[in-house]
Amino acid sequence: MIDPVAFSLFGIDVKWYGILIATGALLAVLLCMRREKRYELPKDTSINLVLWAVPLALICARAYYVIFTWDYYRVHPDHILRLRDGGIAIYGAILGGMLGALLYAKRAKLSFLTLADLVAPGLALGQAIGRWGNFVNQEAYGEMITNPAWQFFPVAVYIERQQAYFQATFFYESAWCFIIVLILLILEKRGIFRRRGDCFFTYTLLYALERSVVEGMRSDSLYWGPFRVSQLLSIAVGLAVVVYFITRRIRKKA
Repeated sequence: MIDPVAFSLFGIDVKWYGILIATGALLAVLLCMRREKRYELPKDTSINLVLWAVPLALICARAYYVIFTWDYYRVHPDHILRLRDGGIAIYGAILGGMLGALLYAKRAKLSFLTLADLVAPGLALGQAIGRWGNFVNQEAYGEMITNPAWQFFPVAVYIERQQAYFQATFFYESAWCFIIVLILLILEKRGIFRRRGDCFFTYTLLYALERSVVEGMRSDSLYWGPFRVSQLLSIAVGLAVVVYFITRRIRKKA
């Protein structure tokens, strides 16, 4: 088990979770900066976009989590702003980031879909790295694995407080997000993406496909009634993208 606290600075614990998320975000921005010319965007577009998207992403990530765990926070409203205790949701971050990108696109008079294409590989890269924060915190794992033949990483992860092996769902998502990055960059280099939004919608479809499966394995999902919120959202988003691509193809033939 890795100590969640990397080091202390002026009496404040700096945790690996935050370091990994910050590292993922930084590498995502650097990747976006390298791709600005491909999309004929002004220099420093990525930096300006971050200034709009990141604050809203953090706010929405927390709001998403609080909304779907309201039974706890309505009793402990003073804990809503205690981010150091954990409790953020990636879908909330994505929605908040998209809102920030939309506002920045309007202000800078840029195409929102072009900005979405720009950030798609970086977004997947940030998710891939950030998921390792769940490994350090020993969270975001799946069901218990009792068969000794499967009790090894990366299939399983040993959770100290449970004294047992569980499905390493954090790793499943991290590995898939790395694959998404490679797929997007390869397709982009080969000129497969010919319309604005193609890169982003492909990312959305691939991530929704993964999350709709892996979320069903997790033991700590957020629920809306009997439904896993992120799984339900993933299925809905994935189907919407498929319908969009099919509709567009039909219109093109017509």
